[in-house]
Amino acid sequence: MKKQYRIRKSQEFSEIIKAKNFYSSPVMTIYVREKKEDNCRVGISVKKKIGNAVVRNKIKRQVRMMVQELYTFDENFDTIILIRDKFIEESYESNKKVLEMLLKKVKI
Repeated sequence: MKKQYRIRKSQEFSEIIKAKNFYSSPVMTIYVREKKEDNCRVGISVKKKIGNAVVRNKIKRQVRMMVQELYTFDENFDTIILIRDKFIEESYESNKKVLEMLLKKVKI
């Protein structure tokens, strides 16, 4: 996922989360808001409870790969993906299916 498609500033994270438009599952929660720039952007957040830095970075790499496969970046919304504890227990494929399901809910 290219850096131009990422949300990195904490102020932007909090603006999207404060909009309170979210879709949830036991594995992850996604917050969405109408995009403000030309292309849609994605932010990923993993709690410190989930593991040390190595584990959290691995999870973020996996989620970035899922986003790269599922997004066209022509969507009409910016997204924040919050990872929950159950993410580690599930396989990559099942987590990807959950993200795909949540994205379908957003597009409807």
